[in-house]
Formats: sequence, C-alpha cells, structure tokens
Amino acid sequence: MVATGVALKLAQDADLDLVEVAPEARPPVAKLMDFGKFKYESDMKAREARRKQANTLLKEIRFRLKIDPHDYATKKGHVERFLSAGDKVKVMIMFRGREQSRPEMGVRLLQRLADDVAELGFVESMPKQDGRNMTMVLGPVKKKAEAKSEQRKRSAEVNAQRKTKSEVKAEARAKAATEETPAAKEAPAEEQAPAAASSAPEQSGPTPAPRPSPTPRPKAG
Repeated sequence: MVATGVALKLAQDADLDLVEVAPEARPPVAKLMDFGKFKYESDMKAREARRKQANTLLKEIRFRLKIDPHDYATKKGHVERFLSAGDKVKVMIMFRGREQSRPEMGVRLLQRLADDVAELGFVESMPKQDGRNMTMVLGPVKKKAEAKSEQRKRSAEVNAQRKTKSEVKAEARAKAATEETPAAKEAPAEEQAPAAASSAPEQSGPTPAPRPSPTPRPKAG
C-alpha cells in the first residue's frame, strides 16, 4: 500500500499517469499507465469487435399457391442464397379467392421448400395462416459470423489464384521472347546460302565445246 503523494511522485518520475482502476475497493486501487495509449488501444479493440459483429437479417420471399416449376426453382435459389449468408428467411404464401379454403396445400408447399433446403436451414417457425397469407420462418444452419468468415476465405483463395494484368503481360512477353530466339538463330544460315550462290561466276549463253588436239604426222625416211 502506497500513499497517494508517493504514487503521484512515482507516476511523475516515470512519465506515466496514475489511474484509479478500482475506486470501490478499500483502499482504492490505482495503476501507473500511459492513459492515452490505453484509451487508443481500447477504442481500436471496440472498433474491431464492431466490425466483426454480424447482425442476422430477416429476409422475406413470397410464393403463390399455384407456382410453376421454373418460378419455384428461382425462388428456392434465393432462399438458399439467404440461408448460406447466415440470414433468416420469412416465406409467405399468398392465397387468392377460393384458395383460402385449401390451407393444407400451402402447408405442403412450405414443407416441400423446407425439405429442399434442409442442408442450409431449418424450420424455426412452423407454418401458420394469417388471413390471406401463410408464413413460415427458416433459420440458417450456420451463424452469420461463420458464413461471413467462410465467404472471406473463399474470396481470398479466388484472389490468390487470379493473376493480375501485369503478371499476364509479363508471361506473354516472356513467351514471345522464347519463340523469337530460335527464329533469330536460323536466319543467318538462310542468308549465307544466297551469298554462296552469288559468289559463283556468272556464265551467259551456251558453253563452247572443247577443240580437238591435232594428230601428229609421221617423218619421211
């Protein structure tokens, strides 16, 4: 236990701040620290926590009771995308006219959708009818933070495999240089052939035939 005056003197000598960390304690507890640095680090940690914090959203998608297969596949794709991102999905079926008297058809359609996306989500709120509408809530299997983490990881892998424009240009230049080198070596040989041909004497017209040597005559005795 140190007196307040002594503690202040120690803080002044060390060029630090005397910060009371437990005022309710008896005696109160204080700590020597760089309060400005402590405040900055605390703010940075809070900012990083807010950045990593993931808020689950409630998406909504609507179906008609008599929906054709193509529209069903499209809307199911939207539901899968929402669930993959870690968001909840509120599925709504809108009844028209006499369709309100056939709620079991709406339940079958919602159950079909839940079975089709069972790998990504689960039924969080069972189908219930409210007037002309029937709703069901699907919850994601993966949490929002996990989905975001996986998405960032996939993006990093894609970026690592993707070549930049400068790398592609450099490879193209290197390939062009290797292709030009053999052609440059063959060019001098082709140039020497015409030079050798040009060094031979040129002859114009037909070649004259050689003259026969004269026959020697016998001497008289």
